[in-house]
Amino acid sequence: MLKIGITGGIGSGKTVVCRLFALLGVPVYDADTRAKWVMNHDPVLRASLEAAFGPDTYTEAGLNRTFLAQLAFNSPEQLARLNALVHPRVGHDFAAWATAQQHAGHAYVLKEAALLYESGSWQQLDRIITVYAPQPIRERRVLHRDPHRTPQDVLNIIGKQLSEEEKLRRADFVVRNDDAEPVLPQVLALHAQLLALAATAAPAETPTAPSAR
Repeated sequence: MLKIGITGGIGSGKTVVCRLFALLGVPVYDADTRAKWVMNHDPVLRASLEAAFGPDTYTEAGLNRTFLAQLAFNSPEQLARLNALVHPRVGHDFAAWATAQQHAGHAYVLKEAALLYESGSWQQLDRIITVYAPQPIRERRVLHRDPHRTPQDVLNIIGKQLSEEEKLRRADFVVRNDDAEPVLPQVLALHAQLLALAATAAPAETPTAPSAR
């Protein structure tokens, strides 16, 4: 079974692309959503976070996201510390999930993550899809989708993500979601290509991420 990563900058539309793959029966692991679950339910991670950031990290209701956001996202050092704890546990969760999908007989799965490269999780994957849209389009989409954000908020988020040029350079496949080319035909063609690729993979082969990335 192939493990395929799918990424793209904020507003690129990677979630929409993933929904199309899901309609085709492809299992999709949403790393951003799953990370929130892991932070609440993984006892190893919970203990590590409390040791690193103190007892206010959790309340009776669960993870104190407001506290962590104020603490970590105002400090690059604290953010790096948080990511160093969270990303490996999410990677462990993905590995267990992928094994279950393989046992279910799927040819390939998708891992959706905005910070696929930044987190290092691309190293678990066989191929990478980048969903691309020009920055002005992405900014417009996010401001329409998230009216609570300001244009500067969006630029700040973009500034913390790997550049689109670098994502394109590292990608094995690109889906263009630029309002000029229909997305569905691209997804259908890519689905057929990935099924064919999975069919030719040696069953005993242990997937390794290409060293070029």
